[in-house]
Amino acid sequence: MTLSRRHFLTFVANSALSSSAAEYLPQNRTLIGLSKYRQIVVEGLSENWSSLPIADRMTRAALTMKGTPYAGFTLEIDDHVESAAVNFEGLDCWTFFEAALGLARMFGRRQTSYSPSDLLREIEWTRYRGGRCNGNYLDRIHYLEEWFRDNDARDNVRDITRSIAPTIQLKGRKIDEMTVLWKSYRYLKNNPELRSGMARIEAELQRHPFHYIPKNAVAAIEPKLQSGDIIGIVTHKAHVYCSHVGLALRTQDGIMRFMHASADKKRVIIDKSVSGYLADFKSHAGIIVARPR
Repeated sequence: MTLSRRHFLTFVANSALSSSAAEYLPQNRTLIGLSKYRQIVVEGLSENWSSLPIADRMTRAALTMKGTPYAGFTLEIDDHVESAAVNFEGLDCWTFFEAALGLARMFGRRQTSYSPSDLLREIEWTRYRGGRCNGNYLDRIHYLEEWFRDNDARDNVRDITRSIAPTIQLKGRKIDEMTVLWKSYRYLKNNPELRSGMARIEAELQRHPFHYIPKNAVAAIEPKLQSGDIIGIVTHKAHVYCSHVGLALRTQDGIMRFMHASADKKRVIIDKSVSGYLADFKSHAGIIVARPR
């Protein structure tokens, strides 16, 4: 196989960074639910997940978290120091899909055992801008549209939104949710100097065109979706482009369903079809889709 220069550099960077995670806080704070993690590792090893394509690894990892209680702000774990973290005792929509992806990537490395650090390395690689956490809250990617763009550029996922359906461009909306609601975020509340940096990040995001598949076109493209695809829910609400995220999951009845950490149901659930879930909320405008690589 011949690698392009871009793919070669990505491979080298991925290999180098995956060998050492930057853990700035102790693991008793950054990996909550150690017994659940160990249970997943035993299952993954016994079922030889490493032999499966990443979409199947994503699906199996996601299903191990079905029923996990919903918990917001689970990444706001310190007043000052940022560190890659995962919480198997409580998940929000973002940490659910990230944990599934991190586990899928981890099991993609054929090993006889997996430590908590192995998962935290993968979480760091996809959660932080350029794949690296330097202990700073602003290293983390906080908006889904930037997560798609950053991880697509590094070949962790492929943003397939514009390749599977006609899209429309969202215009005229300001991204400023985190600077407006800074009191809700522990790091921003305790470090006022971070707010100007967050405002600069938000301003930069608005310079990038944003395209999405409108709600009324989603049912027609559900056959093009695959289990394990990351589905971002685009909103009509102000201050942000995407308000929710989950995974596509085709169930045995052939329906492409939306699996997510639901604040309404207070747990991780397998919901209606993707289009059916969108139809339930007037605020939902459409979707963006990323496929893990």
